[in-house]
Amino acid sequence: MNQLKPAALTLADIRPGAPLAAALLALNNAHATELSWLAPESLAHLVDQSRLAFRIGEADAFMLVLDERAAYDSPNFGWFRARYPRFLYVDRIVVASHARGRGLARKLYDALIREAASTDHTRIVCEVNLDPPNPASDAFHAALGFVEVGSASIHGGTKTVRYLARELS
Repeated sequence: MNQLKPAALTLADIRPGAPLAAALLALNNAHATELSWLAPESLAHLVDQSRLAFRIGEADAFMLVLDERAAYDSPNFGWFRARYPRFLYVDRIVVASHARGRGLARKLYDALIREAASTDHTRIVCEVNLDPPNPASDAFHAALGFVEVGSASIHGGTKTVRYLARELS
């Protein structure tokens, strides 16, 4: 596999005891402030619910995308579900610190946009932290054409997020 090309992430990849599962879980949890901490079974549930799931390398980067039908109890996902009948929700995207600056997040989004074009979805949505701030993610999403469509204080006021959307042509 080309180490810089997105590949499908499957339930088999994250089965208990699989080396890839441990590496992806560690990558996620190293960025829990931005993403949210996951237990192994939570990661498996998210991959199972994902409409699209990609990884690059063994654990250089990954992205999980759900659609409006997912069984997912997240305040951010619920915010979008209450407002849009159809959407692709980027629940998490993360690039390992050793792999940054190589365009991997852009490659994951490009793969998502290509796949979305083959569906009847016309909107990609996500959230980015306002507090604690995530200026790199703000700039990245703005460059991809995402615009703010709302904001909310979540988790008892410990986190504030900005909701973003990108319409697909």
